[in-house]
Amino acid sequence: MTSDTAECLISSPSTARDIACTPVPDELRVAFWPQHFGSIPQWIILEPTVFAWMDRLCADYHGGIWQFYTLSNGGVFMAPEAENSESWSLFNTMNGNGAEMSAESAGIAVCMMAYSHHACRTESDAMTEHYYRLRDYALSHAECNAIMHIID
Repeated sequence: MTSDTAECLISSPSTARDIACTPVPDELRVAFWPQHFGSIPQWIILEPTVFAWMDRLCADYHGGIWQFYTLSNGGVFMAPEAENSESWSLFNTMNGNGAEMSAESAGIAVCMMAYSHHACRTESDAMTEHYYRLRDYALSHAECNAIMHIID
């Protein structure tokens, strides 16, 4: 995907701008993956795959606690917890692009990478839908340009 094909929607009206993002309470975390991905082949490897993408794209990532989020359009993602609103430096060696981004944006980017690859690997329409729901949120996100730069 290039910036020519995915335009950020911050300055133009869009229903995507109205997508609400809600943190998942701790007591509901255990059901997060089976609830949202249980019908997708090999869904059990999604969480470690997201961690692997973060490890691949962020030299300063060394594990940690992640927060889960649901979106009002049916999408979901996870993002690393950040201390003091620290920014994350991501660099994608596959496209030569780098960006400084918030923990939420870094989580969106690595989840989009994981979802896209998992959809291709499993040929799952449901996984493809998860990717596009998260993409809709990313396109309306304040850090849309940084996210799209990384996943390009």
